[in-house]
Amino acid sequence: MGRIIKKPEVRKQEIVKAARHLFLTKEYDKTTVQNVVEHLGIAKGTIYHYFKFKEELLEAVVDDLVDEDHARKRLLLKKSQGNALEKIRMLIELDSLAVNNEAILKGLHQPGNAGMHARLLAVTLMKEASLYGELIRQGCEEGLFQTETPLECAEFVLSAVQFLTDVGIYPWAQEDLLRRSRAFPGMIEALLKAPKGSFQFLLKRV
Repeated sequence: MGRIIKKPEVRKQEIVKAARHLFLTKEYDKTTVQNVVEHLGIAKGTIYHYFKFKEELLEAVVDDLVDEDHARKRLLLKKSQGNALEKIRMLIELDSLAVNNEAILKGLHQPGNAGMHARLLAVTLMKEASLYGELIRQGCEEGLFQTETPLECAEFVLSAVQFLTDVGIYPWAQEDLLRRSRAFPGMIEALLKAPKGSFQFLLKRV
């Protein structure tokens, strides 16, 4: 039987999916490129054709995780009913990316992977902001919010929340995390000119 030749994008995605599986089951630091080779039954040179370093493979896995999470949330929003505020609450209460990918994200918290961790936050921010920006715009049309810059409001809030609550970026003290978390609902309401108490449901997550 002849050797199976796959299209470059198909082969690349196959490698990413295999690495993602191994990073989840063995953890990133305990997985080698050879493990990926053996898992797929391909030559090591095939992997290095697409990814020069193991870190590049992690970068591709991170992008894959974020894209999949974004697609899942967008599909759920498309199927959901209710006003913008109800949809925002649903989006926030969905399982986070970290819940099902702890073994991979744990590797990003290692000192040598600080740059990759920052990349994850940036990629996630860009994807999430587009979703929340659309919902804020819907809220303005419904009379729930008042802002001429819905996307920028989403970017501002998400970047502030991510940076000021992520202990992977900086080992924030618990009292600082609580202080900020309790202040976020009122600050978001003020930014969007939303009815008082609209975002108090966030306090249940503190």
